[in-house]
Amino acid sequence: METSTDSVELVGDEAVGNLARAVLFAALMGAFAFVSFPNPLSPAPITLQVLGVFLAGIMLGPLWGAAALLLYLAAGAVGAPVFAGGASGLGVLLAEPTLGYLWSYPVAAAVVGLVVHRGSLGDYRDTSVPVLVGAMVLGTVVIYAFGIAGLMLILGLGPVEAFMAGAAAFIPAEAFKIAAAVGIVRSDAIAAA
Repeated sequence: METSTDSVELVGDEAVGNLARAVLFAALMGAFAFVSFPNPLSPAPITLQVLGVFLAGIMLGPLWGAAALLLYLAAGAVGAPVFAGGASGLGVLLAEPTLGYLWSYPVAAAVVGLVVHRGSLGDYRDTSVPVLVGAMVLGTVVIYAFGIAGLMLILGLGPVEAFMAGAAAFIPAEAFKIAAAVGIVRSDAIAAA
């Protein structure tokens, strides 16, 4: 009796690679959350998470960048200590002052990815510095809008007070993160050349 074995490809190599990169970026976000400094002007700390959002959007594109950040949120919701300061649980996503920032991350990564890749997933290393910076500034606006809304909802702050605590207090740190992301992307482009 002769036995025949056929292999069936259930998922393509490209999908597996994209999923693996999304999982890697979700884990990177968790690591970036541990780099956390109290911000005396805001109830939300300064972390490196926004740098992770920028890099996910740039390197993974809008779809997989957003997927990576959704995986990150899901991991934190089920108890992995991946939010700022090692926090976790669904309560962080529903009732903490940082909820707006957290929910903004997949949207901001998608926006950054859309601007960088202009609708088609190309090589991000060919993107000019002004386009990279513009994409990250737009992503920052999305993050601030969600963050301000979260502070208004959870803490009952007025719009001006929420803007001061939720956006203005972070502008110097965001400028540093944008510069760091450009440096990382440019160094990756040089290494690939």
